[in-house]
Amino acid sequence: MKPLTLLNGKQLDLTLNRLAIQLIEVHGGFEDSAIIGIQRTGALFSKALIEKIKILRPGIDPLHGLLDVTFFRDDFGRRGKPLQAFSTELDFAVEGKNIVLVDDVLFTGRTIRAAMDALMSLGRPAHVELMVLIDRRFSRQLPIEPTYTGKRVDSIASQHVDVKWYEKGFKEAILYDKNLDT
Repeated sequence: MKPLTLLNGKQLDLTLNRLAIQLIEVHGGFEDSAIIGIQRTGALFSKALIEKIKILRPGIDPLHGLLDVTFFRDDFGRRGKPLQAFSTELDFAVEGKNIVLVDDVLFTGRTIRAAMDALMSLGRPAHVELMVLIDRRFSRQLPIEPTYTGKRVDSIASQHVDVKWYEKGFKEAILYDKNLDT
């Protein structure tokens, strides 16, 4: 399968703009809300989202954190190679907050389940929502659905979605078959 560009740089920017506006509509000034990116690529997406919110609404500076789920994964001891842990960076309490968990690609739902466990180990939020850039529908192994979605794509298990990042912003989101040399 030849790689298929799901979102190019311009489309990614428009999608990010739409998602930021949706968050502003729901969370207003983010007084009781926080955005938490799931390490590693969800963290990059959440940082870009925060920057977009600040551009769209100067004066709004949402609480932002990063969440590592490595030791909460259900495949932690089952992989042939050791998993690389990243840092959890939260300078606020999640207790009683409206939390928006952010990840770039939703596939089986297992990373989100691990993120929920990791989040609950830190406190009890008032409400938790999920934002994903790409939702690979029909691949879920757990009953998890995003609250906010950039783009939905139908794909098969042998395919992979890769979101390419520059240091400042996106390059593209591509879909390719991981079993074929592309």
